[in-house]
Amino acid sequence: MTPMRSKYSNQSGLGRRLFLLGSAAAPLFGQTMRDWAGNAQPIRYPDPDVIALDKSFAKYQLFNAIVYRHYVGTRWAEGPAWCGQGQYLLWSDIPNNRQLRFLEEDDHVTTFRSPSGYSNGNTFDFEGRQLSCEHAGRRVVRYEHTGAVTTIADRYNGKPLNSPNDIVVHPDGSIWFTDPPYGILGNYEGNEATPEIKEAVYRVDAKTAKIEMMTDALDKPNGICFSNDYKKVYICDTGQPRNVQVFDLADNKLRNQKLFTDMKLGDKSGLADGIRADVDGNIWAGSNGGPGYDGVQVFSPAGQRIGMIVLPEICANLCFGGPKRNRLFMAASQSLYSLYVGTQGAHIA
Repeated sequence: MTPMRSKYSNQSGLGRRLFLLGSAAAPLFGQTMRDWAGNAQPIRYPDPDVIALDKSFAKYQLFNAIVYRHYVGTRWAEGPAWCGQGQYLLWSDIPNNRQLRFLEEDDHVTTFRSPSGYSNGNTFDFEGRQLSCEHAGRRVVRYEHTGAVTTIADRYNGKPLNSPNDIVVHPDGSIWFTDPPYGILGNYEGNEATPEIKEAVYRVDAKTAKIEMMTDALDKPNGICFSNDYKKVYICDTGQPRNVQVFDLADNKLRNQKLFTDMKLGDKSGLADGIRADVDGNIWAGSNGGPGYDGVQVFSPAGQRIGMIVLPEICANLCFGGPKRNRLFMAASQSLYSLYVGTQGAHIA
């Protein structure tokens, strides 16, 4: 696959890179023969599974950085969040009802919390407290520094939430989260129950603790992130149609909903699950669409796909971490991956 990458990665125009995807006999991007356990021959720089689709991606594609697989053994990896205070990565293994922790100093992985309430999305607030979306309790919780657990939201208009999924914090202290029904559709990732309210996106005010619905315009709102300047909100819809929507954010209200990307790649169709913004305003999206599509897709602020990180598994979610926030962590199905990139995450977790 390296020759195919070198032939197309330095040209402009997405079509010239993707026309091979239309042929059933042609190889797909990212199908390199590599040993993800790290016991075989090392990968030659640059990593052939980090693919530039536009010349602007060159800034973010480090010549001597490759994708590493740090851990395998989850059933469905989700919700990675970087703890700046502790210098560790936290993520969820939803079906196993636990949270795991990756220590950067020696790549050591331990069980962090079990049971975890079948937690999905995680983040840290501006006081360093962990926030988690729990499927089992159908709630958003905050873990205080004392170890106490505070319920941030579990009902709206007197009815239980569906199953909070992904979560972000705003500098004003408010907590934003999505609420699709995935955690109550069966007993594998939570407890089966009947949805009582429509899927929606919510904001919890930091001062009043009031929960307010921001939008219910999406079919299955999933991943969520702010733009680098907090003037926009990006939300993944994993229902129908599968795409990413962007809203203007002003006065704590969402306005001017627009399509950011339909996630189509040549003749391939997939979805974005978890998303994060970098300091330049690009959007990095964990993707699910089959071999040659699964991994991470990177979009400019204008919605142009500029690069890809192809993984051998579906990538559900991601975040930037490390002391310089320049290490992209990817929670992908059974595994945790990372890649150093030539940018930094725009937000704290």
